[in-house]
Amino acid sequence: MKITGVKVDIVGDGKDIDPNKGLIEPLAIITIDTDEGLKGFSESFRVPMGVARALMHGKRSLFGEVIIGEEITHPERIWQKMYDSLMHYNRRGWAVMCMGAIDIAIWDLYGKYLNQPVYKLLGGAQRCYFQTPESNPEIEIIPYCTVVSNHWDNQKMIDKQVENCLKLKDLKYRAMKLEPLMSSCEHIIELATKARKALGPDMMMAVDVGYRFNDVATAVRVSEALKELDVYFLETPFPVDFYEPYAALASRTSIPIAMGEHAVTRAECFNMFNYGKISVVQPYMSTVGGITEAKRIVDRVRDMGGLVIPGNWSTQILGCATVHLAAYSAVTPYIEFAPAEIYESPLRKRIQQMGFPIVEGAIQLPTAAGIGFDVSDELIEEFKMED
Repeated sequence: MKITGVKVDIVGDGKDIDPNKGLIEPLAIITIDTDEGLKGFSESFRVPMGVARALMHGKRSLFGEVIIGEEITHPERIWQKMYDSLMHYNRRGWAVMCMGAIDIAIWDLYGKYLNQPVYKLLGGAQRCYFQTPESNPEIEIIPYCTVVSNHWDNQKMIDKQVENCLKLKDLKYRAMKLEPLMSSCEHIIELATKARKALGPDMMMAVDVGYRFNDVATAVRVSEALKELDVYFLETPFPVDFYEPYAALASRTSIPIAMGEHAVTRAECFNMFNYGKISVVQPYMSTVGGITEAKRIVDRVRDMGGLVIPGNWSTQILGCATVHLAAYSAVTPYIEFAPAEIYESPLRKRIQQMGFPIVEGAIQLPTAAGIGFDVSDELIEEFKMED
């Protein structure tokens, strides 16, 4: 099976929208065609429209010149060819983010060609019998719900996020992540305290402060206040430019520290794990370099004793690819999920309806060939955006 074309369509809820309401910013949908008639699909999160087209649309695009005409013997071979082509460019940033989207679409094609779900081609559901609790021996994927509001650092933020947590709990979701972004220490602690009381002691609850702190001492004070609330992880307490603050905080709190939503390639993840002493790596499947790179992260982090909890503030096209990584991974107890039930986006809702069903707060192991999401022409036409 050979690649004959690659196409980018831009969809979204509009250009002038508030993403904090869950609306979808301009999003690149990638379609790869083959001489067998099979199509592979993916998306590329937070890559500008012009960049996405320049790198992925048509034979004269940066990666179109590399992949069109290639035989899909195995996705890793094509990943390496794309990565090697960047040797004298910049092997980070938007180039790798687009490369990751192409990699997901190629894995989708590979699974369809072999009539297998992608997670089986990654190695199957990797779970040790002796590490599987008797109380829950079935393998299932558990999404945690990211709860974002369009108010910050005030009572409206606290009330809205607690209200949405309760709504999602009633819908049988099992895990939540609060987002007190751009907020005072007092409001961060108040939100977490009230959410824990509303959710009860048994539900997984994480907190993302969105690079809020610069000094370690303040982050330690907040962490100490959150410790009694059984916070599953504290996400991105600092900007990710330097390792030292992460390592200092990790040494002074029992709350696992998490980062990785904008990490590009496994190198950035491993460096933060090794030198920043984080416990939870959060790669976005396309941003980090695709399923190929994400699998390498799982394999190495498992050996180092950490967790991989993939991020996804985008749609369930990316979400379906994430499910396959989680199905394979023995160190992925949760994946991120932006539930359409609490957000205003028509596109988010439509794509969620087309994705894997969530029953009693869980996603079952995929059975469809490929990643399990086919982008319809109707979806593109309804939500297509022009320059």
